Amino acid sequence: MFTLALTGDVMLGRLVNERIKDMRPEEAWGDVLPHLAQADLRIVNLECALTNHLQQWTRTEKMFHFRADPEAVRVLQAAHIDACALANNHTLDYEEQGLLDTLRVLDASGIRHAGAGANDKEAAAPAIIEVEGSSSCRVALLSYTDNEPDFAATAKHPGTNYLEISLQQEALTRIANGIAQARAQGADLVVFSNHWGANFVERPSAEFRNFARRVIELGADIYHGHSAHICQGIEIYRGKPILYDTGNFIDDYAVHPLLRNDRSCLFKLMFEHGKLCRIEMLPVSLSVAHVALARGKEFEAISARMEMLCAEFGTRLMRTDERLIWQTG
Repeated sequence: MFTLALTGDVMLGRLVNERIKDMRPEEAWGDVLPHLAQADLRIVNLECALTNHLQQWTRTEKMFHFRADPEAVRVLQAAHIDACALANNHTLDYEEQGLLDTLRVLDASGIRHAGAGANDKEAAAPAIIEVEGSSSCRVALLSYTDNEPDFAATAKHPGTNYLEISLQQEALTRIANGIAQARAQGADLVVFSNHWGANFVERPSAEFRNFARRVIELGADIYHGHSAHICQGIEIYRGKPILYDTGNFIDDYAVHPLLRNDRSCLFKLMFEHGKLCRIEMLPVSLSVAHVALARGKEFEAISARMEMLCAEFGTRLMRTDERLIWQTG
């Protein structure tokens, strides 16, 4: 069995950046760390620049700028994060220099990345991760965003892999080409990671649902959504998982009193012979620079909400002492 662990936003800047200077890097992951270690592969959305460059993006109006010192990468290393999705609305918060520094830091740390690069070709290229051993698998990460069009990479300019949410042929061709490129490089599983849509949206729109299903039809094996800051439901479409939004994971964000973006999940997807057979969701509670397994009323609240949202897609979950489970059969 091959197990892929996915999280939503990992933001190491601002207060997180300050807190982790006085912490052992593994402390940020709390008692979730052993569950990450049990997976064969770990992918997160990295929602900040790793750079010492202090000039913020000012070419367009932007309320928040997220930057962490390059040394913050040790937090990712402590959890053995294998790859980061970089196509999002904060990768260029500290200009192109901040992006290029981030790429260098990740490369030097042995962490693969997709979704941003020195030009549009690099930004669109899949990251290929080889998992060896008894659960050997070759996984491709493709990363896209419909946020911050001014961050988009061009043929001569660094930036993100920007893609509007559309069923127009141009968008579909780009998606198909990305998946084809991943398959040509021997990918057994293709992860389509997308930082899309607005914050604090509890359910994906019909437009977003149709888009995600089309991505699966074009050949992706996993749809990994994020951006809303809260977890949305999971749909199993043609036997493949659509995680519409995987919420937050490590951050310092203000907490919405109703939607509670300090409640999230670790998502573990399990495959047998390339086929999805089981999903485990571990509810977690978030505080500044720290994630922990949810207990008691927190576990009950997260579980009830995810059971409701998943059921709306026909995805029935079983509840155990510490996790929610979907499985075939």
